[in-house]
Amino acid sequence: MGDCIFCKIVDKEIPSNVVYEDDRILCFHDLEPKAPVHVLIIPKKHIASMDDVAEEDQDLLGYLMTKVKDIAAQLGLENGYRLVNNCGEDGVQTVQHLHFHLLGKRKLTWPPG
Repeated sequence: MGDCIFCKIVDKEIPSNVVYEDDRILCFHDLEPKAPVHVLIIPKKHIASMDDVAEEDQDLLGYLMTKVKDIAAQLGLENGYRLVNNCGEDGVQTVQHLHFHLLGKRKLTWPPG
């Protein structure tokens, strides 16, 4: 997607503070952190939101989910963390590229919003 900011980050057109990258996913620090550790984990394939996930994306999203624990460990989140996906307008999804917020290094409150 030509105007997607996350696709531009994947393509290295926009710099980011990368935590983890491989051929399928990218993880980088959020520019407006809500916790001492706040990173975004995205598939490199453009999928607009959870509502746009197709059956063919099962392997990719399963792979992404299995990497969360490794990324959390790399970031020192041994005491726990929160993984969040915002979907749609009411879910306050601000970038139309599927992404997961990984937050930690402080006691997180509930309910979140």
